[in-house]
Amino acid sequence: MNIKNRYIYVDFYMSIIRKVRAVERIYDGLSKEIEAFQQASQIHCLTGCGKCCNKADIEASPLEFLPLAFHWFLNHEAEVKLQALQQNSTSICSLYTSSIENLTKGSCEQYAYRGLICRLFGYAAAKDKLGELRLITCKIIKEQQVDHYTKALELLKIGGEVPIFSDYYKKLLQIDFYWGNQVLPVNKAIEKALEIVLNYYAYRPFPKFKKAS
Repeated sequence: MNIKNRYIYVDFYMSIIRKVRAVERIYDGLSKEIEAFQQASQIHCLTGCGKCCNKADIEASPLEFLPLAFHWFLNHEAEVKLQALQQNSTSICSLYTSSIENLTKGSCEQYAYRGLICRLFGYAAAKDKLGELRLITCKIIKEQQVDHYTKALELLKIGGEVPIFSDYYKKLLQIDFYWGNQVLPVNKAIEKALEIVLNYYAYRPFPKFKKAS
């Protein structure tokens, strides 16, 4: 059994539902940490701005979009969504909608189910080549929210509550090392997440799944 097949085999011992819930718990924890960071720094995304979404080089892991794929599966949309993604030739995230007049003004069609990269960008830090933590945010925030951006950097410097990219990706790997470690263009990541769910339930009964209130 090769390494890939071994991971997939072991992977099935944790059900899709358990994985979805585990990923969602990570997202819930991140939301609370980002909220605390925003309150402390007052940094925020501009309403209606989708400039960071309108990029062709966004990458993600399939595991980040497992909750979205499972959501579509429960709503009997998975196969249709998969076919649409397979026929999609654009590199821009398929979940992003914008106006024809201004491609940087738009929104996410599945905001509640967006990936980890979408949640972290703008509100989290990553280590640079020297091992120093740097806030990963957009040019608009840096230029239009100078005071808030400066306060955010101060929080980072004193070890304040600032989400760290690597911390959250390590948490994903603990759920599923193989699919959490696959880095793909965002649309391919969503497509693969759908395939994972559909393949898992190909010979299993439709799940009796009730969302936690």
